[in-house]
Amino acid sequence: MKFAWIQKHRQEFPLRLMGKALSVSPSGYYAWTKRPASLRQQRQTELLEEIRQVQQDSRGTYGSPRIHRDLLEKNIEVCVNTVAKLMQKAGIAARQLRRFKVQTTDSTHEHPIAANLLEQDFTADLPNQRWCCDVTYVPTAEGFLYLAVVMDLFSRRIVGWSMADHLRAELCTAALAMALLRRKPQAGLLHHSDRGVQYACGWYRQILEDHQITCSMSRKGNCFDNAAMESFFATLKTELIHRHQYATRRAAVASIFEYIEVFYNRQRKHSTLGYQSPEVFEAGLN
Repeated sequence: MKFAWIQKHRQEFPLRLMGKALSVSPSGYYAWTKRPASLRQQRQTELLEEIRQVQQDSRGTYGSPRIHRDLLEKNIEVCVNTVAKLMQKAGIAARQLRRFKVQTTDSTHEHPIAANLLEQDFTADLPNQRWCCDVTYVPTAEGFLYLAVVMDLFSRRIVGWSMADHLRAELCTAALAMALLRRKPQAGLLHHSDRGVQYACGWYRQILEDHQITCSMSRKGNCFDNAAMESFFATLKTELIHRHQYATRRAAVASIFEYIEVFYNRQRKHSTLGYQSPEVFEAGLN
C-alpha cells in the first residue's frame, strides 16, 4: 500500500521525502516497481480496459449499473460493486444531470382541457397503449430550436419527433403524424400531454379524434404528471445537448436525429427495461 501511494504521487513529491515519511527506502520502492503484477492486479487492469471501452461506446453516458450489464453480456463475470470501485479509482463517471427550465407550455388559452386519465401510471402491457408527448428547447447560435417528441410508454421508444424554429401547433402535429405512420395504433390508444395550446387546439384534437385516440392532459403546473417525458428530456440534455455548442439549427437537428434514432432507440440501455434498449425490448415480444 505504501509503495502504491508513492507511485500515485510520484510527480508531486520527491521520492526520498515520501520514503522518509512512510519509513520505506527508495531501493525498496524501485524493487517493488519491477515485480510482476499479481493475478488480481492483471485482472483489474483488464477489467478497467473493458470498462473504458464500454464507457466510450456509450458516449460517456453509462454509470456502473449499465456498464456492469454490458460486461455480463460479454461473458465477463464481475459484480457491480467491483465495477463501481474501479470506475471511482480511475475517475470514470457518467455525466451528471443539470437542471434546466425554459417555458414551452402556454396553457393560457380557451381551448378545452382533457382530464388526467394517465394518473402518473407510466406503464403499458403492450406497444401503442399509452403515448406521452411534450416539447423542449435546444439553444443554438441562431436561436432556439424546438423539439416535439412522442414516446411509447411500453418501451420508452421515441416513436415520433419533429423539430422547428417555432412553437406553433404544426411542430407537435408533425411529431404525432410520424408516430401514427410508424406505429399505426388501433383505436383506444391513450395520448397524454401537458395543457399547452399546441395539444389543446382544435387541429391537434381533431387528429386524435380521427384516429379514435383518447386524450389525457396533466394538471396545471404539475410536471410529475408527465414525468416520463421530463426524464427523457433530462437525459437528452445531459447526454447530448449540454455537450455541444451548436452554431446552427441544422447542426442541432442532425445531432438530435442521430441521438434518437441511432443511440437512444436502438443502443442505449434503459434501467426501466431491465437494461435493454427499446428496440431489443420490443423485439422480445416476437
